[in-house]
Amino acid sequence: MAVVSFNEVFDVILMTFAIGYIFMDVPFLRTRLGRSSWQRLKYAVIMTAPAVVLHELAHKFVGMASGLLTTFHASYMGLGLGVVLKLAQSPFLFFIPGYVSMSCPSPCVIGPLQQALTAVSGPLVNLGLWLGAAWLLHRKTYPFKTTLLLLVTKQINMILFIFNMLPFPIFDGFKFYQGMFVWLFGG
Repeated sequence: MAVVSFNEVFDVILMTFAIGYIFMDVPFLRTRLGRSSWQRLKYAVIMTAPAVVLHELAHKFVGMASGLLTTFHASYMGLGLGVVLKLAQSPFLFFIPGYVSMSCPSPCVIGPLQQALTAVSGPLVNLGLWLGAAWLLHRKTYPFKTTLLLLVTKQINMILFIFNMLPFPIFDGFKFYQGMFVWLFGG
């Protein structure tokens, strides 16, 4: 069995360009990069997609390492919502770009620690990217486009880390805290 399927590669590519499209018209890109749609799309992809793609791939590979069967999926409805909000020029964006489905090979039960570690792996990638970008920005002065890339990387990953660690059922934080609670205190 392949580690990554053709459908997963297709979904990663689709999600990457959809995220770039959703964010390509944010004011600072339009102001700094001018009218070139391709230039803005390229920078939007470079600035936003790694945060989401690496987050989801962390879930996939940590799940696989703990014995689960994992599959990455682009969330077509979630991305569609993001595109609709962009087209409607909504003052806020909320969408779920992708997710990883997990199951056990029979006979197996997903344990609480396995659930917690798989859930927290994505946000920990965002924490690493956030802190790495912050460290690089304080280390030295960079050319404008590099500084812009690092600032956006820092900001997006900070938001994704904090948001995903909230203890609400749709976020990774809920699965992490729930798994840790059950593992520490029993069901």
